[in-house]
Amino acid sequence: MLFNSPEFLLFLPIVFGLYWFVVQKNLKAQNILILAASYFFYGWWDWRFLGLIALSTVVDYTVGLQIDKHTEEKKRKLWLWVSLLVNLGLLGYFKYTNFFIESWVDAWSALGVKMHTSTLQIILPIGISFYTFQTMSYALDIYRGQLKPTRNFLNFAAFVSFFPQLVAGPIERASRLLPQIESRRVFKYEEGVAGLRLILWGMFKKVVVADTCAIYVNDIFANYTEYSGPTLILGMVYFAFQIYGDFSGYSDIAIGTAKLFGIQLMTNFKTPFFSKSIPEFWNRWHISLNTWMNDYVFFPMAFAFRQRGKWGVGLAVMLTFLISGFWHGSEWKFVIWGGIHGLAFLPYIAMSKGPVRLFESHKEKHGSTSILNLKSFILMLIPFAVNLFAWVFFRADSVGEAVRYLERITEPTSWLFPHIESSSFSILAIFSTLLLDGISQSTRLSLIWSRKSYFLMRLFLYLIALTVLHYAWITNNQNTFIYFQF
Repeated sequence: MLFNSPEFLLFLPIVFGLYWFVVQKNLKAQNILILAASYFFYGWWDWRFLGLIALSTVVDYTVGLQIDKHTEEKKRKLWLWVSLLVNLGLLGYFKYTNFFIESWVDAWSALGVKMHTSTLQIILPIGISFYTFQTMSYALDIYRGQLKPTRNFLNFAAFVSFFPQLVAGPIERASRLLPQIESRRVFKYEEGVAGLRLILWGMFKKVVVADTCAIYVNDIFANYTEYSGPTLILGMVYFAFQIYGDFSGYSDIAIGTAKLFGIQLMTNFKTPFFSKSIPEFWNRWHISLNTWMNDYVFFPMAFAFRQRGKWGVGLAVMLTFLISGFWHGSEWKFVIWGGIHGLAFLPYIAMSKGPVRLFESHKEKHGSTSILNLKSFILMLIPFAVNLFAWVFFRADSVGEAVRYLERITEPTSWLFPHIESSSFSILAIFSTLLLDGISQSTRLSLIWSRKSYFLMRLFLYLIALTVLHYAWITNNQNTFIYFQF
């Protein structure tokens, strides 16, 4: 079920009404409702894959109890491997089987050996990359002694399948979300209003910004040989705001929806386009995945390579970004995308004077409150330019297409080709997004907006709502979210 669909517009108030007006006084009944609603939400797409969520839930619930039960390290590690093999096995089969088959054939073809084989007709279950990581982190935290397992299967199942963040995150940790599932929730009017605002803002970023940009992105990337160099650069910029509006919009809707049910999800984006360096960008973009990678991939590798000093840290960084790229998709273009960011990260490691933590967004060390100066603007262009370059590989149909797209920009003759007719409304939508992000980034502007502009804020929210309704319903726009494919 899509957030930007009529079905969800009907589904959400029904579940909300039952949750707060029918079973409010019974925590167990609330969690049963969450579980049932979450399975219905996911099953609306394809009920056959509900078994995968159930399997992952049962396995990691059992693994958590067994790891906590045993004191012998060998048995604890054996049970941890059960969780890793089941979850990574599911992820590997459904997401990477065809990738390995194709790569095997291509490798032999490069040596002059022709192989006759075919890929399997495997449907990728939406959200599998997210909920498998969420359940694996539960088992890993118990193994590390950082978390005690829950003995209530209902609570654990509701934690795994909580519908607002089930299919595209944020990837929650059990230490944060599970206690909220296990505790009685009380409806707070202010939280409900804040949730609705986040949902509305997320819808604007998805329906108005991302889907509007997608029209031009799809055209430019499909016909890049027919457009000028400036138009191709414009296509790169539009895709940057398409993927930001799409994914951060989803996260805002998920976080806002959770607030309606008295649940706080972690922030997944923090004004990433105002970052002044590559490390800062990755502390602001897809935070839940990056902190997961930091804790369960980068740290273990950095510890293993600790004798090599900064060289070891650099190697751990590169491998982490390559794995992150591979997590995004079963194609070499995603691996290259991750590799570009890993390479861009290395100079900052070389210049660092202390211990390196790959992602540390929760410590709030990054970003000043001032963005209105020339130096900050120039610094922000560096990570933005790196992202534009890397995102060509992310968006193109293949590595070869990405290379040809970039080559086309450098051809002097391409600058004589016709330019695309860009929509002034899409530029206005992008500007509005940056403006609101800028207000939230600047402490001074945020205080002025919240204290002295109540009327303007309400008017702005009404305009956003009308714009979203126009694009969602009048234009019958129900494009799926980009990260559903991951």
